[in-house]
Amino acid sequence: MKRNIIIAALVVFAFSSIFLLSSCAKKQVVTEEKQVKAPPKEVAKVEKEKLAAKEVKEVKEEVKKAEEAKIEKLKELEITKKREAEAKVDEEKAWQERRIAKVEAEAIYFDFDKSFIRLEYRSVLKEKADFLKDNPDVYIRIEGNCDERGTNEYNLALGERRANSAAKFLISLGISPDRVETISYGEERPLTSGYGEGAWAQNRRDDFTVIAK
Repeated sequence: MKRNIIIAALVVFAFSSIFLLSSCAKKQVVTEEKQVKAPPKEVAKVEKEKLAAKEVKEVKEEVKKAEEAKIEKLKELEITKKREAEAKVDEEKAWQERRIAKVEAEAIYFDFDKSFIRLEYRSVLKEKADFLKDNPDVYIRIEGNCDERGTNEYNLALGERRANSAAKFLISLGISPDRVETISYGEERPLTSGYGEGAWAQNRRDDFTVIAK
C-alpha cells in the first residue's frame, strides 16, 4: 500500500515536471519570436539610419580624398615653381658668367709707345661700361701692358698711362671713379713670347678683370 502511494506520487511529479518544462519552452519561443519580429516602422527607421550613416561616411571619404588630392597638387605646384625659379637663377647666373667672361676676354691694343684709345676699341670699352652699369656690385681692374722694348721703368710708366686712358674713357661714359682700378705690369706679363712686330703688337694692351665688391 505504501509502495503504491510512492509510485503514484512519482508519476504525478513526473507529469508536473513535463508540463512545466513544456510551458517554459513555449514562453521562450514566443519571447524570441517577439524579439525577432520588430514593427515595420522600427525596421525602416533602423535601415534609414544605417543608409544615412553610410552616405555620411562616403561623403567624408570623398571630401578627404579631394583634400588630399588638393594638397598633393599644391605640393607639385610648389615643386614646379621652385624648379622654375632655380632654373631661372641658373640661367641668369650662366648669362652673367658669359658677360663677365666676355668683358675679361676682350683686351684693347695700342700703337707702339702710345697710350691713346684707338677708334676701333671705343665700342669695346662702351660694352664694358654698359656691363658695369648693369652690375653696380662689381668694379673693374684695368691692367696696362707693354712689349719688351724699353727699360722696365719706362714700360711700367707707359703701362700705367695706357691703363689710365681706358679708365678715363670709362669714367667719361658715366662709371664712378671708385669702381675703376688701374695697375701697370709693364713688360712683365707678355701675352705671347717672340721677337717682331706680330708678338709686340699683342703685348701692347690693356687687360680687364671684373672684381666683386
